[in-house]
Amino acid sequence: MNRTLWRAFQYTLLVCGALIMLLPLWWMLVVSLETPERAGAAVSGAGGLTLWPDSPQWMNYPLALREMGSVPWQGFQNALANSIVVTMLVVVGTVTSSSLVGFAFARVRFRGSRPLFLIMLGTMMLPGQVTLIPLFILFRSFGWIDSLLPLIIPAFFGNAFFIFMYRQFIGQIPESLIEAAQVDGYTLLAIWWRIILPLCKPVTAICAVFTFIFVWNDFMGPLVYLHSDDQATLAVALNSFRNQYGGLEDVHLLMAASLVTMVPCILLFVSAQRQFIEGLARGAVKG
Repeated sequence: MNRTLWRAFQYTLLVCGALIMLLPLWWMLVVSLETPERAGAAVSGAGGLTLWPDSPQWMNYPLALREMGSVPWQGFQNALANSIVVTMLVVVGTVTSSSLVGFAFARVRFRGSRPLFLIMLGTMMLPGQVTLIPLFILFRSFGWIDSLLPLIIPAFFGNAFFIFMYRQFIGQIPESLIEAAQVDGYTLLAIWWRIILPLCKPVTAICAVFTFIFVWNDFMGPLVYLHSDDQATLAVALNSFRNQYGGLEDVHLLMAASLVTMVPCILLFVSAQRQFIEGLARGAVKG
């Protein structure tokens, strides 16, 4: 009986915590479906906390998307296409380069590997703001400013945090498995592609999810390197929309546009949730 009560208490706490975490998202959804008057009153506090739309205005969503560009839908379509291209290429580049470098640090014997690994870990101590100006000057000398290249190319040179994760995970793979593959005539690249990557699915899921969310929501990078409206990503387009439609009379459109930009991140996390949690659990056990 005591165990049953304790389990019921645990589930109650979990449900209450989940409701608290979901309340802001639900409130955004409700405000996005309200009329301009009720949405403004809810945000200003004059109308109290609204938990259910009085009369759902589903047309707020297409209206918000149309208002994100000077030409109907074009601005949103360009920003969405740019975000998809940048995010997908950065995810592929980060997973590929980080897993390759992590495999090299974990299983390839070469002179200076330990000092190089320590130097790589030291780069994690540098804030992004420190390297922002040098990188801008470097990319400007390449002629890459106002293009998507500064947002994409660095991903193919690895990420120190994910390299560390891959190295720790690959270090737990039995050496005999790799030696057997070498006896069968596999090259290092073949071992990485056919053996290491399939075994690293949990780490790859963590790397892909974290990278996707960060790049999809990244505002500083596109703001610094992209100057043309046709090169803007969704984060920049949403900020421009907020500057133009940030008043209480348009807050319902701002909430609708914000929710639309959040949908891909939510769908990705839900679809990769199993691998994501498995990766965190394995990392906690294996250290």
